[in-house]
Amino acid sequence: NPLMKVIKLGAAALNQTPLDWEGNLQRILGAIEEARSQGVTLLCLPELAICGYGCEDAFFSSETSLRSWAALNEIVARSSGMIISVGLPVRHARSTFNTAALIADGQLLGLSAKKNLAGDGVHYEPRWFNAWPEGLRDEYLAPDGGSFPIGDLIFEVGGVRIGFEICEDAWVAQRPGARMASLGVDLILNPSASHFAFGKSKVRQGFVIEGSRAFNCCYVYANLLGNESGRVIYDGQLIIANAGAIVAESKRFGFDEIRVISTTVDLSLGRLAKAKSVSHRPKLPTHQIEELISEDFEWPVQAPALIDPPQIPELDKFEEFTLAVCLGLHDYRRKSHSSGYVVSLSGGADSSAAACLVRLMFDLARADLGESAYPSGFEKVLLTAYQGTRNSGEVTRKAAQTLAGAIECRHHELNIAELHEGYVSLVEAALGHDLNWNDHDISLQNIQARVRAPGIWMFANLRNAILLTTSNRSEAAVGYATMDGDTAGGLAPIAGIDKAFLRAWLRWMETTGPLINGKRRPIPELSVVNTQTPTAELRPQEAGQSDEDDLMPYPVLDFIERCAIRDQRSPKQIVSLLAARFSDSSEDQRKAWTRRFFQLWSRNQWKRERYAPGFHLDDANLDPKTWCRWPILSGGFQQELSEL
Repeated sequence: NPLMKVIKLGAAALNQTPLDWEGNLQRILGAIEEARSQGVTLLCLPELAICGYGCEDAFFSSETSLRSWAALNEIVARSSGMIISVGLPVRHARSTFNTAALIADGQLLGLSAKKNLAGDGVHYEPRWFNAWPEGLRDEYLAPDGGSFPIGDLIFEVGGVRIGFEICEDAWVAQRPGARMASLGVDLILNPSASHFAFGKSKVRQGFVIEGSRAFNCCYVYANLLGNESGRVIYDGQLIIANAGAIVAESKRFGFDEIRVISTTVDLSLGRLAKAKSVSHRPKLPTHQIEELISEDFEWPVQAPALIDPPQIPELDKFEEFTLAVCLGLHDYRRKSHSSGYVVSLSGGADSSAAACLVRLMFDLARADLGESAYPSGFEKVLLTAYQGTRNSGEVTRKAAQTLAGAIECRHHELNIAELHEGYVSLVEAALGHDLNWNDHDISLQNIQARVRAPGIWMFANLRNAILLTTSNRSEAAVGYATMDGDTAGGLAPIAGIDKAFLRAWLRWMETTGPLINGKRRPIPELSVVNTQTPTAELRPQEAGQSDEDDLMPYPVLDFIERCAIRDQRSPKQIVSLLAARFSDSSEDQRKAWTRRFFQLWSRNQWKRERYAPGFHLDDANLDPKTWCRWPILSGGFQQELSEL
């Protein structure tokens, strides 16, 4: 039917690793072959898929661009009968550009360059790349000879017009797609490296749907998958929309390294919508229509198909947290060539959450990949140890033992009382006087946490395993953590999540749990953890120590943190906001909470700088590397607090 233009489109998610040249190339070629087996004619691969998105300052190296170009040539040679978009960095005009190459049937047609660079939060693209000016094109002289168009390009391949919005291009107010629509583009490809954050998938769906509707075209969105380079996790969401409706979408997360979706679309729907649209303003020759990069291509004949809307299950925040952190743990272990994990299991909420997440990682990976994911069993993957002093209680010891048995990890009990007391005696002898809880409280607490570090580190070394820290985001905000104690380790899996959420997640894990192989998998034994009052358990038992007595109620702490750091509210404003949220508190109590938060926040930035790498879960976190930069030394809000 000459009035119809039906084509088979595909999008691929890849679990890439920065500078893993051979591995990245093989995954790209694997995705191409999988798409070919599905009958795909045009395939969109993720942003910077050849070298990896997270190369950071390696983007400054000319070697990165040269090796990317060499890999591109291999991809071109494997593109027979297909159109493929793949991302790579390109050195041009003494600058580096983030580009998407468009390949058609064994020929490189050109390089579309990113126009809007992501420079906030976890992203530092303006450090490494230059933004390409809108409406300009140039000729790129390749390192191995040949000249190719580069810049703000529109391609016409076999009568189908193709344009690009590269990741951030779709998140800005002035989207490049508007200009492409005026040039009659049929397809917009969006190769992305869009990090996971709670609730972000709905935003992506929104701009893909709206792009296809407002620009009267088909829109193809491809993203990365997995823990690419250490901190950032990608959920592998793939979306294809046509004329204002999603026609194909993938699940999110998962442990496979390659994911491909495909669907048949009729481009005449977008063309009809343009013809009907009163607001469509085509660029005609009198308006200097840009030169198209044209290429002959014989699109395979496709039969029209009625596409049912995809049914992708919604994930609540507990499920998103579980799937994201478990995928992050799995990739971190295998990409660091480690055997597994070690946790100092205190029997409290934080260490119990870390241990449970490792168990869930194991179960979810085996559900996706089979026993080959972890053939030696879980005892080889996780070792835990309870390390008690004379201030430790039977409740926490029993809780650690019960949980370790429930998740079937290797578990040890170490009595470190003599080590702890030996250090205290050693220092007392040097000082010439005894230490006491009235005058030396913090020092006596911290030495217990620090004495736990050497033994648990030794277990990690013996097993070639990663030691997990067990400090959460709420504690990071106020420095309620012992450096070289509970912060000792190589990876901080819960540093990006607040204590109130973590406690709620543990209750959910006790009663509900995630879906694994179609069944909910709770851990009922977590009741021994969830019934406890959170405590560091570093003072004598008769002191009745609790975290919230030491600090403030965790919901209050988390509320102040978001107001102060995310929203940049002043102490005086926060006292007023606390009155609205926690109306049963007194004015004096609200001022005391606010003073305590700002004082502790200011004096503890050095601790946040020293935390082990953690996973980015929330687009307002406290990680100095990926989100929240703060001076280590400052005035400490003294004037602001004096005005309360």
